[in-house]
Amino acid sequence: MTFSPLLIDFKTSKTLNQLVADYAKKEIKIKPFYKNFADTNGFADILKTVLKQTIDREILVNALIAQNKLVTNTSVATKQNTDLLRNKNCFTVTTGHQLCLFTGPLYFIYKIFSTINLVEELKKQFPENDFVPVYWMASEDHDFDEVNNFNVFGKNIKWESKQTGAVGDFNTDELQLLLPQLKEIFGATENGNFILNLFEKAYLQNTTLKNATRFLVNELFGSYGLVILDGNAKDLKKQFIPHFKTDIFKNLAYTKVSESINELEKLGYRVQVNPRKINCFFMEDGLRARIEKQGNEYVVIGTNKKFIEQELEKLIENNPEKISPNVVLRPLYQQFILPNIAYVGGPGEIAYWLQYKSMFSEFKINFPILVTRSFITVIEKNIKSKLEKLQFTEVDVFKEEQDLIKAFQVKANAIFDLESDKKSIELVFNEILTKINNVDKTLNAVVNAEQQKVLTSLDTLTAKANKALKQKLDTEINQIKTIKRKLFPNGTPQERYDNFANFYLKYGNIFLTEIKKQANPLNLKHLVLTED
Repeated sequence: MTFSPLLIDFKTSKTLNQLVADYAKKEIKIKPFYKNFADTNGFADILKTVLKQTIDREILVNALIAQNKLVTNTSVATKQNTDLLRNKNCFTVTTGHQLCLFTGPLYFIYKIFSTINLVEELKKQFPENDFVPVYWMASEDHDFDEVNNFNVFGKNIKWESKQTGAVGDFNTDELQLLLPQLKEIFGATENGNFILNLFEKAYLQNTTLKNATRFLVNELFGSYGLVILDGNAKDLKKQFIPHFKTDIFKNLAYTKVSESINELEKLGYRVQVNPRKINCFFMEDGLRARIEKQGNEYVVIGTNKKFIEQELEKLIENNPEKISPNVVLRPLYQQFILPNIAYVGGPGEIAYWLQYKSMFSEFKINFPILVTRSFITVIEKNIKSKLEKLQFTEVDVFKEEQDLIKAFQVKANAIFDLESDKKSIELVFNEILTKINNVDKTLNAVVNAEQQKVLTSLDTLTAKANKALKQKLDTEINQIKTIKRKLFPNGTPQERYDNFANFYLKYGNIFLTEIKKQANPLNLKHLVLTED
């Protein structure tokens, strides 16, 4: 089983929002919002900068070693990379993601392989240094609806639960209820059995979602030395105490990010994330809720908990694990505890990181190189065959459905068009208007009305004729719709909708091997993989 790669520019694939598209093109007006670009010079420069930042590597490594022991399948390669982080010439490349059930959409896989491959490329370019790929688990997120499902073969597999708080702490016993449905979907093939066993081992032999996700990610990527970091650790958060206080009591992050947002909006860009004056949550068992200042008190929204400043300050110092950074502060926390030189993310993530550079400068924390993950569309052989019969290419699939249908009608000479006839009629009515104008100008409106009636009748006739022609091409038009539904289910790019199981069931480990081989976030192109 082989695949043919084709690189397509982002403009054609419509992959990036305008801000990230301009960043990828190194537009001058974007330069104030990042420090180094993702090229050889940029990496060479940031490596010098990171060496100047003090990272407590012993605390980091000890925390990672403790977390590695939470599951039974941490690989030798991962343990070796964990130990490497003790060395001052070892740096990380990080990607982050929510704890989506069974990895969620395909781009989770693409993100991590992009990170792993970037590490391998950096090792070639800078052999005097070591580089470690890191997956930052967003275990503290509390939006369960964003992580509790995945799509396979058009069916949505959903975990129903009444548990609350940080999703990483959710008990996974309830997932036993999904097994009958998964057995029916996955089938009894070799690949189906592998996928089902993977699900069972991850979610039913580990009691929390964060440990289940750790086990699952280890199974898929552990052989590449991927290090998994859960930021929700007391020893790690303890280091960040001064910055928690700065955010909560001085609102510095809010001030700096708001300034950047204002500048970006002046340039015509849409804002990805809006900061709050306090970018921290209060967290304990079953609860993760915003902290908000009301008068002289700090209130935990939705609860009866409230603190005066001295009480909250004492809580931060004694129990920093109860403070959880939000989407604005979490990047600062990540960069503070890791010797990180690059963050690999999707267009939404890169867009909000571009709002943060001045905040990083104010906190005196190193700002990483922002790298767009690999964007991949997989075209299976049956879809390729349909495209060829319709005389379309892989590039054409990114066009709108109606544009494809119209293009096919043109190819099939199946478009009824009376535009030239309408122009002739307009010329005739113009002559009539000239003649009638010499007789009685009040009749001009009557002439115009009659002209409009005729043109409207022709439009109606054109629509009916094209409908009849479409019916003759019903099979081909349905094939076009099938192609679009397969590659853009529910109007969403395949990589943002389908789970990796869709392809693993068909191709087995060949699929993951191919993604590993082809993912290259430095290409700055959209990759189409077509089954040969």
